[in-house]
Amino acid sequence: MSSSDTSATIQRSRTVEQLIVGHPTSDGAGVKLTRVLTQQLQRRLDPYLMLDAFGSDNPDDYIAGFPDHPHRGFETITYMIAGRMLHRDSAGHEGLLENGGVQWMTAGRGVIHSEIPQQEDGVMEGFQLWLNLPGKDKMSAPWYRDFAAADLPRFKTAQGVDVTVIAGESHGVTGAVTREASAPTYLDVHLPAGSRFAQTLVPGHNAFVYVYRGEARVGDTAVPVQRMAILRNEAEADGVVIEASTETRLLLIAGQPLNEPIAQYGPFVMNTQQEIYQAVNDFRAGRLA
Repeated sequence: MSSSDTSATIQRSRTVEQLIVGHPTSDGAGVKLTRVLTQQLQRRLDPYLMLDAFGSDNPDDYIAGFPDHPHRGFETITYMIAGRMLHRDSAGHEGLLENGGVQWMTAGRGVIHSEIPQQEDGVMEGFQLWLNLPGKDKMSAPWYRDFAAADLPRFKTAQGVDVTVIAGESHGVTGAVTREASAPTYLDVHLPAGSRFAQTLVPGHNAFVYVYRGEARVGDTAVPVQRMAILRNEAEADGVVIEASTETRLLLIAGQPLNEPIAQYGPFVMNTQQEIYQAVNDFRAGRLA
């Protein structure tokens, strides 16, 4: 882990536009989770389509996992805080996602995959983020990569803030994945009590914070645990400053809007309804396998 000066030169921090409470739901074969970024927020938080948070020490909440299901037109980013999940897909990829690891999958023109827990008890906790693909890339070849926790770029600031850079760049550290069209930034930030963290953000990029331990403060707004704070797109703001009076862990996510039409039907996200009909027909005809 490298070290970094905490004094990123932020002239003006973004402020909080809105606090979002996630909706409890279930997916797959009955996995209990909280949907934080819902379909109603897709335009506001373009290029992101969904964020699910899952966490339980009750095997009944997760053990059945996510059996074979299709995707087309976007990317899934699964970040495992605790637990073990086995991925298999129709493109021949297989990987075991463990504590602190990331699985990045580009569904592209189509893939059928499964995500099955590899534990019978204990805590299963993590996040799945859906990142949209631009129209020109929606029918690209599927791609998959596993990153073990030890392979993810990390640094510590002078105030003791630990940062894992899953995507984008922070304090001169480049993340595990970069994307030109959507320019995603995906940071896992662990703040000791009494610390602050500053991150530059490109004006016009949509950004949000999700607190999963403790409580953060952005400007005058407290962001409690299990809340998402949508950050205002302020032309004068060149980043965000986050403070924590208690030990806090959060995700800081930002990206460049694609500004394209979004047509979604379950696990298919395209630009038009006609493309959705084609995706459904291709799946039914076995052309995604």
